[in-house]
Amino acid sequence: MHRGLLAFGLLLSLPASAEEGMWTYDAFPAAQVKKTYGFEPTQAWLDKVRLGSVRLAGGCSASFVSPEGLVMTNHHCIRGCIEDLTTAKDDLLAKGFQAKSAKEERRCPKVEANQLVEMTDVTERMNTATKGLTGAAFNTALKKETATVEGACATGTDVRCDVVTLYNGGKYQLYKYRRFQDVRLVFAPEFSMAAFGGDADNFNFPRFGYDVAFVRVWQDDAPAKSPDFLPWAKEGAKEGDLIFVSGHPGGTERKSTVAELEFQRDVALPQTLLTLAEMRGMLREFTSGSPDRYRMARSRLRGVENGLKALRGRQEALADPALLARKRQEEAELKKRIDANPQAKALTQGMWDETGKALEAWRRMMNDYRMKGAGDAFRSELFAHAQALVRAADEKSKPNPERLREYTDGQLPGLHQQLLRDAPIPSELETLGMTFGFNKLRETLGADDAFVREVLGKEAPADLARSLVRGTKLGDVKVRKALLEGGKAAVDASKDPMIVLARKVDAQTRASRKQYEDTVEAVLKRNGERLAKAYLAVNGTSGAPDATFTLRLNYGQVKGWDDNGTAVPALTTFGGAYGRDTGKEPFKLPDPWMKAKGKVPDQMPLDMATTNDIIGGNSGSPVVNREGEVVGLIFDGNLPSLGGRYAYVPESNRAVAVHGDGILAALEHVYGATRVVNELKRPVAPAAPAR
Repeated sequence: MHRGLLAFGLLLSLPASAEEGMWTYDAFPAAQVKKTYGFEPTQAWLDKVRLGSVRLAGGCSASFVSPEGLVMTNHHCIRGCIEDLTTAKDDLLAKGFQAKSAKEERRCPKVEANQLVEMTDVTERMNTATKGLTGAAFNTALKKETATVEGACATGTDVRCDVVTLYNGGKYQLYKYRRFQDVRLVFAPEFSMAAFGGDADNFNFPRFGYDVAFVRVWQDDAPAKSPDFLPWAKEGAKEGDLIFVSGHPGGTERKSTVAELEFQRDVALPQTLLTLAEMRGMLREFTSGSPDRYRMARSRLRGVENGLKALRGRQEALADPALLARKRQEEAELKKRIDANPQAKALTQGMWDETGKALEAWRRMMNDYRMKGAGDAFRSELFAHAQALVRAADEKSKPNPERLREYTDGQLPGLHQQLLRDAPIPSELETLGMTFGFNKLRETLGADDAFVREVLGKEAPADLARSLVRGTKLGDVKVRKALLEGGKAAVDASKDPMIVLARKVDAQTRASRKQYEDTVEAVLKRNGERLAKAYLAVNGTSGAPDATFTLRLNYGQVKGWDDNGTAVPALTTFGGAYGRDTGKEPFKLPDPWMKAKGKVPDQMPLDMATTNDIIGGNSGSPVVNREGEVVGLIFDGNLPSLGGRYAYVPESNRAVAVHGDGILAALEHVYGATRVVNELKRPVAPAAPAR
């Protein structure tokens, strides 16, 4: 177990911290903040910060930081964009990028940005649609109503609407977003500086990374106006300062049942960890083959290493007996309160047994679903395009509420963006991924399995992968566009080997997905909703709902912690970064930093630790002060924060951010990015007052 996680169990018995909670904007505990810190955000303050926040649809957060559509996020959040723009002759991932003018800003092929503009409660409507239904009927009705509500809301391609589940189905809201699909790269540092310290420093602190990037949203071929933006603070954050983080935490399971947590610990996480470990080994071997292979796969390797470390931290948290002991105690106390409330008791009648049976069914079908329904057997972007084209041809002919979710009217703009953006797809990586997937398919289901035989025939996995990748034309966006616009007739007539494979396996992959959705997902969703309603009936909404990659606001302070007797400071400095440099990766400072040594005072803050309650998805979130001004940029958490998916431990759980002063200092003195610096420092009107 990691040293930072050793004290996890001992701290779980502590009362809930004031900082705990990823709060929705319509239920932020402003009075609680005032009681703790003497500051109460007004509604105008909350609205300004909400509208200044941005979601990157690929799984990250960001923020508007100028009135001209300039958006700040993490380098690792737009690494895919930089990779798409990189070539062997112009390695932007290695050397970084800086646009000296608007004309030089380069479009990110696959990045979509969303700004939350409206929230509407639709709980009654969703409950009416599913009233009295169970199992597959419940799930089908829920999905149909979701598609109907979202479709009516999404009135154009510049609008995105999502039905959001809160409190595991205790509440539903419709979130309406302003959608930007023209996002252009403005500034990015070197990959080595954004990820300084590599996997060794990942989820650790002290940290010295400069995980910063700027993009800009455009509309009608001009920078979009963004009047609701977060101005840069004139004074940086100091230890003990009250700060807020506005972002999109991806997912927590703090209100899951003990049975679900045990399933994660015993079944789901071990399988995923094993797969990631194998992928890491495969990618390490591949990247060592040549400089060109390293260039192609370094980002993917970093992502796999990050996932492996993050999930290992979750596994260790669930393996701590104290955590499950606390969860069992909390569940037992909840059952007592439910039993004492006739309405809540009726809601949950038989629920615990049903959940257990659904998880057992999930255990039995997991291998089949992972390979077929979830697509683990087909680890290829080219195949993903083929499957999307095949399914779109079928799904578009159905009424909107009856389609698979990703093909409903509200979701199609995002799908079209993925299919119709011109970005390179490295054939060697595609072959590697498909080979890995085909080998795992045969290993998992067995050589005699009918589906395995249908996919592989008499081919060896590597040979089949090479043949498919060499034979397909789907790497050409013009080919994909012709098939998309040609519809079912064009797709059915296509002899492209990837399309042929996608057609051949479509019925079985659909069937596997449907089996999971009808027998596992449906039961867990409905029972989660039943338990949530019972929880709300006996406890109210005193706590924040679990994270769902929707906009949340939390508060905390700049603060270090005690790591088993070792005091960990809240701030690191530029001087510390130079002291950590070894001249060799992953602790090698890039040339611009070495040349700038001495231009920035050694004591200038670089990174900072805070008590804010965050999780994956918060990457790229702005850190703001009482005035709603930017003082930092979230990019990571420490090792104890990995257990934050299940419980928040105030004594040791820390978010990690790039300090606002450090961001500006490096932009100006290391990179000479005066265009960005001037835009960030531009005078603005006073922020909305607080009371």
